[in-house]
Amino acid sequence: MSNELLVPAEMTAADRLTIAAGPADGISLMRRAGAAVAAEVLKRYPSAKHIHVLCGPGNNGGDGYVVARLLAGSGVGTTIWSSGAPRPESDAALAAAESLIKSRPLSDFDAEFGSIVIDALYGAGLSKPLSGDAAKAVDTVTALRLPVVAIDLPSGVSGASGEILGRAFRAEVTVTFARKKPGHLLLPGRGQCGEIVLADIGIDDGIIAQLAVSTFENVPDLWLREFPLPAVDAHKYKRGHVGVFSGGPSATGAARLSAMAAARSGAGAVTVLSPGNALQVNATHLTSIMLREAGSLEEVQEFLTARHPEALVFGPGLGPKPKVGDFALQLIKTLAEGARASQTANHGGAIVLDADAITSMAHQPQSLFEAARHLNAPALVITPHEGEFGRLFPDIAGDKTMSKLDKARAAAARANAVIVYKGADTVIAAPDGKAAINSNGAPWLATAGSGDVLSGIIAGLLAQGMPPFEGTCAAVWLHAEAGSRFGPGLIAEDLPLALLPVLRELFDARMAVP
Repeated sequence: MSNELLVPAEMTAADRLTIAAGPADGISLMRRAGAAVAAEVLKRYPSAKHIHVLCGPGNNGGDGYVVARLLAGSGVGTTIWSSGAPRPESDAALAAAESLIKSRPLSDFDAEFGSIVIDALYGAGLSKPLSGDAAKAVDTVTALRLPVVAIDLPSGVSGASGEILGRAFRAEVTVTFARKKPGHLLLPGRGQCGEIVLADIGIDDGIIAQLAVSTFENVPDLWLREFPLPAVDAHKYKRGHVGVFSGGPSATGAARLSAMAAARSGAGAVTVLSPGNALQVNATHLTSIMLREAGSLEEVQEFLTARHPEALVFGPGLGPKPKVGDFALQLIKTLAEGARASQTANHGGAIVLDADAITSMAHQPQSLFEAARHLNAPALVITPHEGEFGRLFPDIAGDKTMSKLDKARAAAARANAVIVYKGADTVIAAPDGKAAINSNGAPWLATAGSGDVLSGIIAGLLAQGMPPFEGTCAAVWLHAEAGSRFGPGLIAEDLPLALLPVLRELFDARMAVP
């Protein structure tokens, strides 16, 4: 697999372990990295008349010296601009000596229109704002609109958080090594990277395995083995039953979107749990989705006892009212008590809390977190967008030292829940610290009801037996992929049907997994 994401410290450790294992040494890895970048530049810009290579004093700069040597050897006009001499006897110093090109000070940097820039200043390891000559170089390149090829990560972008540190190059292509970094996928850094090319420089999978990486890119390889395939003897209840709570007569649409998404994602049975005054409205619009009156906790308990649903969706369309939060707590406790009494699998083994349920818990978040830690509590998935996240986790949201990835992890640990911190760079985090960053999102998903559909897909997959983290990751990817493929004009009602071609491809891929 190559879906692991390495923070800068892990990438440094991977280099060190590879060198220790032999036979490659540091300069060998540097030469391979530079060769990969040079090949990419020559492939993409075959008619380039002049290339400016901006080199920092560390290993990123060392990669740049290798690139400059190879480009000059290919007959391309090449100038090296250095922000400082490499440390004596370092791999970067050896690479600089091998280049045989006299470098010029970065403080004098200038470039002509139509030239190409190789950014080899700092890469993913930068931890402080870009300043001085490097910042001026960014301004010059930006003003001239020069194409930039970044080595590892555009200088000025944090490899750990995606934060722009002062200012940063905007690359047309970024060549990185071994594995991507969180900064390649988290905003705003993702917008600075252009196309990302992952180059193999000889750091093998066994080395990565030694790092015990806990951050991943959310791609099918991460969860495909857990993706459900219906058994030959399956009937509708064996394929999982989802219950979706509906709002009142004027707020029923969100629940129906969730319900249809749960059904499309493979749940064998889906029931909309409706207050009595909304039954007729829901009945008018439902066909394959079942409908049941459940306006009180007692009626919900009757449903749980009779049908034993594997997953519930609670929140869409219910209204941001304290009593909704109170009901959510009662529901969690009811499920926990039912599981304890039956001494079998949980009744409603997972609850997806979305939309109004999140806002309604803001006045008593600690009660929610304590309920989620009960020994028999159902698995909990909470799906906040940025505003909802801030209401439920105000101190974490306000901590400017934390990245979105850090915040999602901290929230998951506190809530003992899988957190889906939504956005164009959605982060999925589990209580044990495992996290994934989604990379296939699309702006077309920014439409009313889209989140309700996501909640239904999550519930549908969890009802079929996917583990909470893997099932949630799969749902986020499916939701984004369907939206991306549909494209302009997408509305939430389109999404359940748009899942079909994506699901077919996933089923084919899952069937091919031994």
